[in-house]
Amino acid sequence: MSGDETTTTPPVLRVRGVHKSFDGTAVLSGIDLDIASHQVVVAIGASGSGKSTLLKTINLLERVDDGQIFLKGDDITDPRVNVDSVRSRIGVVFQQFNLFPHLSVIDNVTLASRKVHGVARDEAEAEAERWLDRIGLRAKLKDYPDRLSGGQQQRVAIVRAILSKPELLLLDEITSALDPLLVGEVLDLVRDLKTAGATILMTTHEMSFARSAADHVVFLHQGVILEQGAPDAFFGAPTAPETREYLSRLHAG
Repeated sequence: MSGDETTTTPPVLRVRGVHKSFDGTAVLSGIDLDIASHQVVVAIGASGSGKSTLLKTINLLERVDDGQIFLKGDDITDPRVNVDSVRSRIGVVFQQFNLFPHLSVIDNVTLASRKVHGVARDEAEAEAERWLDRIGLRAKLKDYPDRLSGGQQQRVAIVRAILSKPELLLLDEITSALDPLLVGEVLDLVRDLKTAGATILMTTHEMSFARSAADHVVFLHQGVILEQGAPDAFFGAPTAPETREYLSRLHAG
């Protein structure tokens, strides 16, 4: 969330005055955002509002033109920063599952833990099996991705992202590529992560999920955070005309 609360520890994520343009077109125009530890913040907005670009700047897939981004107090937009080191602290899941087709489920899930974080194979696999059991996929651990449904692949991708115990988890439209019948099982896993204390920034068009599971909702419109608040207030009494129009279009659809 964004605000002026005084805390003894820095937020997990602090975004200050971030701008990003592509070919002279502004996509982010002064984004300010704080996310505290164990918070789930949901960013909503129409296509082209800047949601995915914001996540890409946080994970350093795109460099900001101006502004700063802090991860637990560290300025990760400093040009001298070690990009790989920063990314090892952040888990990312996109709408495309991005599983390695030539690796089994267990190898997909444990690869980053073993290769990036140096976790022993036995330890990584034991933790992976616990999570796969928790989401009902333990029987699939030796299967390859093409044997899994879209919902199963996406849950495996999320488990892969969280197995390295990231300080921040970024989820970008993780249900958009799924059959509607499979959306619920993926969002149930995100609810489990919230219960387990994960810190999450996610973009989604699933308003019922945002209303029930988010701690804070932000509405991006033309590259700015136009409105934000706790879910009850945000959805119950939005103040900006653009927010009301966006929500009404979703309900109409």
